[in-house]
Amino acid sequence: MNNNEFYTVRGYQLLKQEDKILTSAMEDYLEMIYRNAGEKGYMRINALAELLNVKPSSATKMVQKLAELKLLEYQKYGIISLTESGKKYGEFLLFRHNVIERFLRSIGITENLLKETELIEHNISADTLAKIDLLNNFFETNPHVLKEYEKFAEANM
Repeated sequence: MNNNEFYTVRGYQLLKQEDKILTSAMEDYLEMIYRNAGEKGYMRINALAELLNVKPSSATKMVQKLAELKLLEYQKYGIISLTESGKKYGEFLLFRHNVIERFLRSIGITENLLKETELIEHNISADTLAKIDLLNNFFETNPHVLKEYEKFAEANM
């Protein structure tokens, strides 16, 4: 891809698709499982379906796909546990989510924060994510800069 070529959003998504193992929906499931398996190390399909606002049958189909990719194990009675690679992937997905959410909060996004985070997180490059994380850390170690931004934003919005 040439840096000067323009694509539609869908075009960029299709170009990036070759690099992705998981769809955005698969990432959401894996992130939610990682968030909620916790100390027990597992969660149930019904709890997952409820958290994602989907039917248990839909959750089961997605979990089966993730199991085929060796990211989790799905046992009878709806018990889901992550494999080591699933844990690593889930940890990254949660990190990505948190970096973007922290950034959006720091620039004053409060309305629809979760929705905005979700829309961004599936379409961000690793390089951009790293730079946003760096900026978040800069704001945290230089709170006076963030205060100046907040004053500027308030005066110009």
